[in-house]
Amino acid sequence: MDAIIGKPGKGPAPGGAVDAAIKDGSTATFMTDVIDASAEAAIVVDFWAPWCGPCKQLGPALEKAVKDSKGAVRLVKINVDENPELAQQMRIQSIPAVYAFKDGRPVDGFVGALPDAQVKQFVQRLAALGGAAAASPIADALALAKEANAAGDTARAANIWTQVLQHEPQNLEALVGLVRAALAKKDIAGAKTLLERVAADQANHVDIAAIKTALELAEVGQKAAGDIGKFEARLAADPKDHQTRLDLAVALFAAGEREKAIDQLFEIIKRDRAWNEEAARRQLLKFFEAIGLADPLTVAARRRLSAMLFA
Repeated sequence: MDAIIGKPGKGPAPGGAVDAAIKDGSTATFMTDVIDASAEAAIVVDFWAPWCGPCKQLGPALEKAVKDSKGAVRLVKINVDENPELAQQMRIQSIPAVYAFKDGRPVDGFVGALPDAQVKQFVQRLAALGGAAAASPIADALALAKEANAAGDTARAANIWTQVLQHEPQNLEALVGLVRAALAKKDIAGAKTLLERVAADQANHVDIAAIKTALELAEVGQKAAGDIGKFEARLAADPKDHQTRLDLAVALFAAGEREKAIDQLFEIIKRDRAWNEEAARRQLLKFFEAIGLADPLTVAARRRLSAMLFA
């Protein structure tokens, strides 16, 4: 059974042995050890705690599989007791929780201890991302779609994703891309229809969780989008009205004004971090998940949040 975060205690990392491909990470080193390093190899991040029984089961299996990958995959272990803020930012609710990153973005993940054979298969799939599998026509098409989307050519990216799905109907990256494209066009119904195509065994994938959060924000924000002017007028009359500022942030996010939305939440945190059980920080974490953990806007905002919280 997965362990729910909240139990105290410290001790040696599960698995014990550490080599060049395995290291202990922290909030301070996460960008370097994981996001930046994932340009060179697939990075597995294991969120664990010394009191967590399933973590002690999973840790050695992960370490062995990573060592067997001969450098194609690396492992970064994060003790959630020592790095609670990072665990919160990553929305870790139970452990062990494993995320895999490649080229700055999450590409796979799971929660709970898996049998050793499945752990080995998980790492082997990641190793293939940097090997021959990356040269497949599907991988090449997905790379083109990613480039087109980054350049703002959403229509071309969507066309490529659609073609990919004609060959691989359950291709997760293409599905996620099309859902994001639908949300960008404020086509919530279309996004929901696409999500229904996600296979049951992919329902808990980190990218699907992010898309579901984005969809939730879009639905809430769509209802409030017409009230942006009203919210701004209220704030002009009372800058301390934190609930209105939070509502404005959600409406701005749904309207595509993501930076302005984030700024509004930071204003609440600056004025009263503890307001409504840290509602502004929790909303900010939802924004991060919806935007994407490796998106430059998320990266910059996370650094800004850490600087503010630890100042």
